[in-house]
Amino acid sequence: MRDQELTPQICIDGSAIRRIREKNKLTQLYVAKVVGVTTDTVSRWENNRYPTIRRDNARLLAEALEVDLAEILLNGNGIPDHADASTSRRPLFVKIILTIILLCLSVGAYYYFMYESPADYAFSANRVLPSYAVPDGKFPVRVRLESTGDIKGMILREQFPEGWKLLQSSPPPSSLDNVNGTVRWIIKPDSKPDTISYLLDVPAAVDDSRQYRFVGEVIVNPRDSSIAYAVSGDQLTKAGPYHWADDNGDSVIDDSETLAASESVDEMAALHLSWETIEKIWDAGGYRWKAAERTFVPVRKRSEP
Repeated sequence: MRDQELTPQICIDGSAIRRIREKNKLTQLYVAKVVGVTTDTVSRWENNRYPTIRRDNARLLAEALEVDLAEILLNGNGIPDHADASTSRRPLFVKIILTIILLCLSVGAYYYFMYESPADYAFSANRVLPSYAVPDGKFPVRVRLESTGDIKGMILREQFPEGWKLLQSSPPPSSLDNVNGTVRWIIKPDSKPDTISYLLDVPAAVDDSRQYRFVGEVIVNPRDSSIAYAVSGDQLTKAGPYHWADDNGDSVIDDSETLAASESVDEMAALHLSWETIEKIWDAGGYRWKAAERTFVPVRKRSEP
């Protein structure tokens, strides 16, 4: 058995085997019995499905066909032509080389785009807060979004002070937890706003000796991956009896503050902030907070003599 396994393999000519068998009017069953194989094996030899054969089987096959061994061997000696052998191996060799090249290119492209290429997108989220939040009053917040490149969507999450309540937002929130002070927006690619604004109700019992913090995060989805960005800009505000447009808390809305407030009112138009009140305060020269009525009252400043 060991000697048979080590018997050299030689190449046979399947077309010649079929031609000789049919010429001698021999069946595949007869040939199979003489050689000691199945008819399926004989058929595969004739169709070049098994292009090589053990030398001892080749001798038995030649005897069954009643011809010399050389007549059923490829090229008469069982050795394939070198040019043909090279050609037959070439497709596999080419496939292996191409596979290696494509693999190297894929790995290189991955590292290039993930680690070395300049970003093909840019994103920023910037929060704008009034300097003061009046107790038992309204407090407008806006987050400006800027992006370039292929960003497929984003989620904005804002955490506002506990006890404050969200009254209104544009666009409407996708998720709101007024108990813990958390609001989220899911922004689709075809509806990305430049600004997300919301209006909070400040509790009457806010402590004017402390600052109140806002925290936010945006998850963006460029190139089928998720990246988290912290919302930059204003994070702290104080409690005090001052209008949200009064940036320095001097109970006056001066010219520069009025112009800034005009831009804010336009940018947060969906919140319906009172521009009329700001105009009256600006015209009067000052104001005071009337807590009982939860409103700002214009106070005319005395002109200098």
